[in-house]
Order: sequence, then C-alpha cells, then structure tokens
Amino acid sequence: MLRLSKKTWLALEAVVDVAINARPDPVQSKEITKRQGIPQRYLEQVMQQLVHAGILKGVRGPRGGYTLARERRRIPVGEVVRVVGAMEASDEPTATAPSELGERVIAPLWQEVQRELMAKLDNITIEDMCRKAEEVGVGTSKPTADFII
Repeated sequence: MLRLSKKTWLALEAVVDVAINARPDPVQSKEITKRQGIPQRYLEQVMQQLVHAGILKGVRGPRGGYTLARERRRIPVGEVVRVVGAMEASDEPTATAPSELGERVIAPLWQEVQRELMAKLDNITIEDMCRKAEEVGVGTSKPTADFII
C-alpha cells in the first residue's frame, strides 16, 4: 500500500495551517504544534526544508514565524510532497537485488503509478486544500482575502 510518509503528512498540515492562519501576522511554529498536534522537533526540520525550497518564508523576531513565500494558489501539493521526501511504500520487498521480473515488469509499472499520482497532486493547490478545510470547518475563521497586485 502506498502511503504518505509521516514527514510528508506533517509538512502538508503545516503548509495548509500557515496558509489559513498567516494573515496578517506570521504563524509561529508553536501555534502550529498546538493546533495540529505536530511534535515541535519534527516540525522545525520540515519548516526549514520548506523555507529552503521557497514554499514558506521565515520571518525573524519576537513576532516572527512563517508565511507562504507565494500565493497559495501557486503552490501545488505535489511540490510540497517532493520537497519533504515524497512517498514511501509500505511492505516493500527486502531483497537487495531485484529480479529481472522486478526490474523489467514491476518497477516500470510502479514508476508509472507514481508519475500519475504526482501529476494529480500537481493539479491540487494549497488554495484547494484551504477551501476544503473551510468546507469541513477545520482551521481558523480568520479573513482569507488575498490582495494580489
């Protein structure tokens, strides 16, 4: 079964949380930890990866924290997934050298499935995730107006 790694799951939660709550002030990681139940030690590592990748922007200072580096409609979920290490397969075979069948039949099939999945994730934006959160009543009721110039 293909599943999101814990790190990827936490990264998506954190980015959507920042997208929902970062107006007008940056979101502090301790706020994300409290709202989402994400362990602080994991969160900081993930947040730094997202900053280095240009998904989040770190704001220093006593009222610092994180904001989105771009408009949420311009951040595909697939990009977040790629940044933090993508997916992991559960129940992966433990053999160190795959057989010819594995290399020539199973691996190409698996690669195609992953390409299709990533293409689908690339068509879903953080904006879409925020809308879904609003629909199901998850997150904060802060205003979500975007001022685009």
